[in-house]
Amino acid sequence: MLNVEKINVSIKGSHILHDISLNVEKGQIACLVGRNGAGKTTTIKSIIGIYKPDSGKIEFMGRDITGLPPHEIAKMGMGYVPEDLRIFPSLTVRENIEVSYLAAPSENRKRSLQEALEYVYSIFPVLKRYEGRKGTQISGGERRMLAIARALVSNPSMLLLDEPFEGLAPVIVPKLAESIRGLAEQDITILMSASNIYHVPKFVDSIYVVERGEIIYSGPLDGAFKDPQVMKVLSI
Repeated sequence: MLNVEKINVSIKGSHILHDISLNVEKGQIACLVGRNGAGKTTTIKSIIGIYKPDSGKIEFMGRDITGLPPHEIAKMGMGYVPEDLRIFPSLTVRENIEVSYLAAPSENRKRSLQEALEYVYSIFPVLKRYEGRKGTQISGGERRMLAIARALVSNPSMLLLDEPFEGLAPVIVPKLAESIRGLAEQDITILMSASNIYHVPKFVDSIYVVERGEIIYSGPLDGAFKDPQVMKVLSI
């Protein structure tokens, strides 16, 4: 589904990413793990087309997307939920979803508006309950769910979720994690990021530990806890 091969990325003259490589198969959940500033967000933004790699290759669904603009990559079926969420605080939950639906490319709309609403409400029932509330009137966890719902109305085959658990109340994290697992069970491939390895759901297929723009570990989550270098880097 997604193959990133030795990408290097520079921003304002600074070499940020060094030979980043990763692979996520269809329906899998992978997670980039690392401290703030390690390079997780830059990796995600490079995949979605916000940053253009200096070298290396990014393939999505068998197509080379290296250097393509974000809107072209989105049309191919890749959704993106940034850490800052970008919801409309003055609009209601329902209006936020409707705006995203109407803004989606016509070729990405596989459902009617009502069907799209019912679909995202089935994944996040709390959004149905609070559909008349404005973005400022729901919790941080609910705003995170709303941001993901907004991405889902474009029918992505893959979602990039930047720090989906950051700043959430501990009781909300497992609920959101289960919703993310439900998406993978529908064959939506997931690549997310986390600063805290303890926020990474145990059901992820693989993790990539990033430190100073390099991947220092790739493999199963439980293997990371047995790696002294990873434990030292993450200060665990």
